Amino acid sequence: MTTRSSPVKISLLTGVTLIAFAANSLLTRMALGAGVIDAASFVTIRLASGAAVLLAITTLMQQKSPMDIEKRCLTKDAWTAALMLFLYAIAFSFSYLQLAAGTGALILFGTVQVTMILVALKQGEKPSVAEWIGLVLALLGLIYLVSPGLEAPPAVGSVLMVIAGGAWGVYSLLGRGSTQPVVNTMNNFVRAVPFAIGASLVSISQLQLSREGVLLAVLSGAIASGVGYALWYAALRGLSATRAATVQLSVPVLAAVGGVFFLQEALSVRLVLASVMILGGVGLAVMGKQQG
Repeated sequence: MTTRSSPVKISLLTGVTLIAFAANSLLTRMALGAGVIDAASFVTIRLASGAAVLLAITTLMQQKSPMDIEKRCLTKDAWTAALMLFLYAIAFSFSYLQLAAGTGALILFGTVQVTMILVALKQGEKPSVAEWIGLVLALLGLIYLVSPGLEAPPAVGSVLMVIAGGAWGVYSLLGRGSTQPVVNTMNNFVRAVPFAIGASLVSISQLQLSREGVLLAVLSGAIASGVGYALWYAALRGLSATRAATVQLSVPVLAAVGGVFFLQEALSVRLVLASVMILGGVGLAVMGKQQG
């Protein structure tokens, strides 16, 4: 009996991971929308708890001391990746002071994919017709979603989530080709914590802590981020690059559904139409790249 690349195992890992990714939006909105914790403290606790869990996982995997792991993980982009991780986390959190869970996840996901496609274009990749159509459709969907109107999400929150998506896209590109993704992710989380602490000190006047808020931040960092990322890397062993990109199309949908059931958020016509445009465009671009 073998469990290596078992379809059932890969499907289970993938499903749990996608739920964890969507849960980050729900947990963050649940905490910040209710005002049970301030955004900077949420980020600090999220990154610190994620770093602790990833450090424990990598120590068990490598059977080495944290110092030995740290020495082997250093890369020339280590601090840049940590800064991008922090920028994503801080913009992500502050945006959820205003945005609904599903709307935020959609803007984030669309921006991440568009950022990575645009960087690929800048680096000289020649997209197919399908990729061009998909990119334009996704961009139009994002523009439509955040354009002024009665159903438009708050402008400041939308801009912050676009910044978060751009930072996460750059962070993802910096991690391409990593031979030890879980270990490198742990290293990035550890290095991002000082930035988060600095942000908390700057906004100390806004400090707001509660047992519920701290618990939600820990769940976001330790479970949805730390364990979630580790499971995702395990799932990637059995997924093609195209399938991995495609299955992530479900994350904004899961976040939106979760927002309706757990946070009593409404699904607007604008959100539904923008979802079709953004997710359809990204899906078309992904499939076009595979065929090319």
